[in-house]
Amino acid sequence: MSVYTVLWLLWLAYFAVVEGVALFNSKPGDTLSEHVWMWFGTQRRKPGEPAREPSGWTKVRRVALAGFLVWLAVHFLTGGWM
Repeated sequence: MSVYTVLWLLWLAYFAVVEGVALFNSKPGDTLSEHVWMWFGTQRRKPGEPAREPSGWTKVRRVALAGFLVWLAVHFLTGGWM
C-alpha cells in the first residue's frame, strides 16, 4: 500500500468522523451538505420567508458548482478521460 493510499484512507476516515459527529449533533450548518448549500447559495428559504431573486454572483456560484460536479462525475466514470 502506497503512502498516498494510506493518506487518502486517513482523510476519508477523518471526514467520516467529522460528518458523523455533525449528523449526530444535528445542528443547523454543521454538515458538509449544509456548508455547500450555504457557500453556493442553494439553501431553501425558511417557512414564511419571502422569495427572493438570486443575485448574479449566486447564479455564478451555482453554475460553478454544477460544472465541477459534472466534471468530477465524468472524470471518475471515464477513468480520468477529462
